Amino acid sequence: MAQTAAIVDVLKRRLREQGLTYAQVATALELSEASVKRLFSERQFSLRRLDQVCALMGLEISDLVRELKPETRIQQLTLEQEQELVSDPRLLLVAICGLNRWQLAEIHANYYFSETEVIGYLARLDRMGLVELLPGNRVKPLVGHDFTWLRNGPIQRFIETEVQPDFFNCNFTGPGELRLFLNGMVSTHSSETIHQKMRRLAQEFLHCHQEDQALPLGKRFGVSLMVAIRPWEMAVFAKYRRPESRKPYPGQARR
Repeated sequence: MAQTAAIVDVLKRRLREQGLTYAQVATALELSEASVKRLFSERQFSLRRLDQVCALMGLEISDLVRELKPETRIQQLTLEQEQELVSDPRLLLVAICGLNRWQLAEIHANYYFSETEVIGYLARLDRMGLVELLPGNRVKPLVGHDFTWLRNGPIQRFIETEVQPDFFNCNFTGPGELRLFLNGMVSTHSSETIHQKMRRLAQEFLHCHQEDQALPLGKRFGVSLMVAIRPWEMAVFAKYRRPESRKPYPGQARR
């Protein structure tokens, strides 16, 4: 059963790489789209059905089996690679598109880049190991699910100086927007419990992101999630605090 699930996961990945949707698979199999989604979610494929989907992509079942070998996925870039990304906003933009499984035509259609320029940027990202530029200029991301930017590295500094101010320049009352701000006093144990739940929320966000890669670009939207927690007192209140009453959070230097 575990190997069957792994084969279906490879099948889903190959569908995404070729830009094929569940609706297109449903048409080829003469099934409803709901039935196809159930096949993938329950991983209940007969050999005949599996062979039909492979044929749609010009593959054999043996091609899927060969891909069961674990792929090398990068977890982090080097300092120099991150610096290269932030030094050229256009390269960073194409990188973000590529990691979100946009294909060359989609990048070209959505941004003022010529196809030649997009190919050039994708080739640079290929050399960096972020994506693999496949035949037909198809794009395959090469980052692992646990990929992270360098702590205090160029990308994080870019986020702090460029992304965060733009992200928070919003009243968060429009469609799809939500901001939660809570204030309270909790123990260090409770604080760590909240940290763990925040990490699980981040994993759930990544899971939804990966699942929706099977959808066409027209049905996906760029969405950013920021959840933050820190021991902190608002400046408007802190200015009234007596110095002797200040208590540093465990592990935090006294100020």
